[in-house]
Amino acid sequence: MTHTNLRQIIYELECSHLKPNVRTSEKELSKIIADDYFEIGSSGNIFYRKDYASDKLSPDQFILSDFEMEILSEDCVLTTFQIYNETKLMKTLRSSIWRKRSGEWKLFFHQGTKASD
Repeated sequence: MTHTNLRQIIYELECSHLKPNVRTSEKELSKIIADDYFEIGSSGNIFYRKDYASDKLSPDQFILSDFEMEILSEDCVLTTFQIYNETKLMKTLRSSIWRKRSGEWKLFFHQGTKASD
């Protein structure tokens, strides 16, 4: 797989979990999020995969921009990007670590940090 193809796959995965129908569905999230996933949210709180079994994400509307990807190894990539939350009128800086396990890319780690205007 070329770097360009991998970048497109990971970009589409990042975009997919921003969709309201995915964010509010434990079943859909489980297709993307690894069992050992954890997140440092823009709120400063830490969340784990198990937290999404009962506490769904908000169905806010997002715009992703400034997407970058660094290959850390053949089965691990780091992404960085900005999100503008159109619902809350807030910009955040984001980073994710994706790992390939059993032939599938899964989100292992995510962090959101509030950005100044």
